[in-house]
Amino acid sequence: MEKNIHTFIGCDSEYDESKIVIFGAPFDSTTSYRPGTRFASSAMRNESFGIETYSPYQDKDLTDIKVFDGGDLELCFGSPESALNDIENFSSKILGSGKLPCMIGGEHLVTLGAVRAAVKKYPDLHIIHFDAHADLRDDYLGQKLSHACVMRRCHELVGDGKIFQFGIRSGDREEFLWGKDHITTNKFDFTGLNKIAEKILNKPVYFTLDLDVLDPSCFPGTGTPEVSSSALPGIPSLSSSSPISPGIFQAKIPRPPTTFQPEAALWVRQVVSLKQSNESVLLIITQGIIYYKTFRKTLVRFPF
Repeated sequence: MEKNIHTFIGCDSEYDESKIVIFGAPFDSTTSYRPGTRFASSAMRNESFGIETYSPYQDKDLTDIKVFDGGDLELCFGSPESALNDIENFSSKILGSGKLPCMIGGEHLVTLGAVRAAVKKYPDLHIIHFDAHADLRDDYLGQKLSHACVMRRCHELVGDGKIFQFGIRSGDREEFLWGKDHITTNKFDFTGLNKIAEKILNKPVYFTLDLDVLDPSCFPGTGTPEVSSSALPGIPSLSSSSPISPGIFQAKIPRPPTTFQPEAALWVRQVVSLKQSNESVLLIITQGIIYYKTFRKTLVRFPF
């Protein structure tokens, strides 16, 4: 297999010597809210050169691991099944060489193609799933091949008791009711992850990470952002000393950020008003929670 010309930093080993193969699956044709994830793999390659290969947190270097970058697949945007077949075939080739595939999406539906390949080689496959959304619908807008249905389709391949979800905080009632009888769902956080990891330690495991599991204050650039109040600090009550009158807003508000970073634009999605006085008060309401930040004689602009 030929190496991609433009590689992820530290991932420029030859195919035969590599243990891990990275490849992009640029597909987002079933995205229901905000498209653009098809650009993720190429964007990540570009941005990777702004970081170091060495991690002081783990005392490990990416160059110590032989990783091959296979580039991006050329996928048919108009046909989810065709795209999934291409992903499955490429993943099967990697697995057949005794290597570990590491796929960068793309919307979450692309996971199904790789799981199809993995379960053929590892019939006892287990799945650990980090996501804000359950993705357990049987169909979405009449389509069974949708990002909203991907874990339901994966369940059809691996069976009951082999999918473990963490961070889930969104889905319709039917998804959660169905999931109680078939999979393990940990809502809102990662409680119990260590126990699950120990339980399936000697099992083949497919790990899938949907980045919207992160609060949009940390990661706004995703197709379906989902606010997580559990990720926020303590929630003090409004008081008379608050810059916002408690007589107007009957609510509790999380402690405002100590610094104003661009990612705060995340809290973004619904900026309600900007009041002018001796101080400018920024109000943001999202899912019923009010956030505020004051800026003395400063006009704040968001890069929306």
